[in-house]
Amino acid sequence: MSKIIFVCTGNTCRSPMAAALAAAMFEREGLKISVSSCGISAYGTSSASKNAVAAMKLEKIDLSTHKSQKAATEVLENAVLVLTMTRAHLSHVKTACPSAKAFTLGEYAGSLTEISDPFGGSLDEYCTCASQIKKLLEDCLEKFREEIF
Repeated sequence: MSKIIFVCTGNTCRSPMAAALAAAMFEREGLKISVSSCGISAYGTSSASKNAVAAMKLEKIDLSTHKSQKAATEVLENAVLVLTMTRAHLSHVKTACPSAKAFTLGEYAGSLTEISDPFGGSLDEYCTCASQIKKLLEDCLEKFREEIF
């Protein structure tokens, strides 16, 4: 099964929400693509932030069991595609794993959009972030079908 990895900073907000939203979209669309997430500065196994869990709950997605992982080379090289939240994350991925097929999520969707970090923000900020991610994922759907499935 093909695997997409989403990357952010701490792997407690953006990338777990992106992975959860993508998994729900792939299931709905009948695509056999697995997803995971990691963070360039993730240490240990932290849970998703409470507002990330709450934002996903509004999408009817359970993020309560998420545990963070570091964006290590061995994690990144197991993916057919790596999608990052910002250009800085992309730069880290390309340094850690030069062979990775990697883009920002915005770039892959045909946009210059970067996903701002809602860490420490209100539930509304997390919901706005989740909506932005969801829209970009939907913009990528045909590309996922053509290039990965």
